[in-house]
Amino acid sequence: MPAWLHALDRYFPIRHLTWLACGIAFLLCTFVWVAFGQWGFGALAFGVLVVVGLRDSLQRRHAVLRNYPVIGHLRFLFEYVRPEIRQYFIEGDNEQHPFSRQQRSLVYQRAKGDSDKRPFGTQLDVHALGYEWINHSLQPTRIDSHDFRVLIGEGRAQPYSASVFNISAMSFGALSANAILALNGGARRGGFAHDTGEGSISVHHRAHGGDLIWEIGSGYFGCRNDDGSFSAERFAASACDPQVKMIELKLSQGAKPGHGGVLPGPKVTAEIAAARGVPVAVDCISPARHSAFDTPVEMLQFVDRLRELSGGKPTGFKLCIGHPWEWLAICKAMLHTGIAPDFIVVDGAEGGTGAAPLEFTDHVGTPLQEGLLLVHNTLTGLDLRRRIRLGAAGKVVSAFDIARLMALGADWCNAARGFMFALGCLQAQSCHTGSCPTGVTTQDPLRQRALVVPDKIERVYHFHRHTLEALKELVQAAALEHPNQIRATHIVRRGDDRQVRLLANLLTFVEPGELLAAARGDAPWPHAVFELYWPRAQATSFAPAV
Repeated sequence: MPAWLHALDRYFPIRHLTWLACGIAFLLCTFVWVAFGQWGFGALAFGVLVVVGLRDSLQRRHAVLRNYPVIGHLRFLFEYVRPEIRQYFIEGDNEQHPFSRQQRSLVYQRAKGDSDKRPFGTQLDVHALGYEWINHSLQPTRIDSHDFRVLIGEGRAQPYSASVFNISAMSFGALSANAILALNGGARRGGFAHDTGEGSISVHHRAHGGDLIWEIGSGYFGCRNDDGSFSAERFAASACDPQVKMIELKLSQGAKPGHGGVLPGPKVTAEIAAARGVPVAVDCISPARHSAFDTPVEMLQFVDRLRELSGGKPTGFKLCIGHPWEWLAICKAMLHTGIAPDFIVVDGAEGGTGAAPLEFTDHVGTPLQEGLLLVHNTLTGLDLRRRIRLGAAGKVVSAFDIARLMALGADWCNAARGFMFALGCLQAQSCHTGSCPTGVTTQDPLRQRALVVPDKIERVYHFHRHTLEALKELVQAAALEHPNQIRATHIVRRGDDRQVRLLANLLTFVEPGELLAAARGDAPWPHAVFELYWPRAQATSFAPAV
């Protein structure tokens, strides 16, 4: 947007031009009506539109109408006339969106507290290749509460009892202040965790007091020296805050693994600079790699140091699996040093709400199923799994998504885009432009005021609650007591060959200690990936052994 147009937009938002045009037309029609006795109907019609525009600007429920008075009603009209018009005029070609129409609709319904029940059978083609379902029992169980928990950091000074469904990493700066306020307020009300993202802890994260997972990225925002290196003193000062429940070291992320980032200087506002500990209006750089360590051993020592500086809070790391020997090198370093993280979050390449180069979003990083299974199998085969909790993130929306990932080894799941939908995100894919139509991903104060925090707190809370209530129903139907009892033997898939098999029979699952035995030569390798890469992994270097 040109500078003069941006300046005009700040005093009278251009997106309100429809309402302004209606007002001018109303005045014109009224003048002609009084002067010549004509156009009375036009004056009445445009007068109604002016009243509608005024109401839209003042109402607090719909962000689209607050930002786009009058014309915003077209969106709800198309949504009402569904599914065909809604699909093509609101959502476009489904293949251009990361989420299906049914998934987005499900989030909106649960966030608004509407019924998610649907008549006339399944919404999906149950005969399609790749269709999956969970087997049920003729003797379902009855569970009293949907508040499923997992204890992370057992034996540490400050273990954390986390919900099995939490808000994934999204930074202040990528999201607006009002979005952060609403997410954290919803987390506080629902008793679940809010990951800060690598943009550190802002005043908006602290306002409602919701549980925080502090993510430390390669820029060390919030705990950095002036030269960008890690500051132990600044880290300890924030990490010891009771609101911070866990510390997460980000090695890589699903959206753009192996790729750094730059927040341009003009977007580094005073608030963002204060949260990140960087200068105002100066390019804010996230390097592609960490400067605090160079080897797997040093990385684990850094994790242990973060745990000590935080007062014994659960500390772990997040990664999207890339070179297998690098992951196995980290595991060898665990065996070598005796240092283990309290948790690991596996980010799938299909996830990520931040903008990234197309080649990275489509062709870099391991998808969540394969990444999670590799991590779970490796830790199990090394007899480390019982000490380390696993989180999973990557297009998690429904209760079945959570159940399926738990069947693959996850202890809990994180969601980013699902909670953005709960805030009102329309997936306009303009997050990086500053012109988000619903105020979720913009720093423009006029645009983000459309996101009314108290209302969105309720939607975040309801989305979380109703999703876990649906998970409880799935667990009951399978005759289980907790989602952590779901195994790959409960999930069924129709393969590309039209054969129906349990996931347990389609995927490889390693037995406890099996990898240790194979490394000693006492047993065959459980999978070719271990046979190929375990000998090449080395605890003292991320590079493969020659």
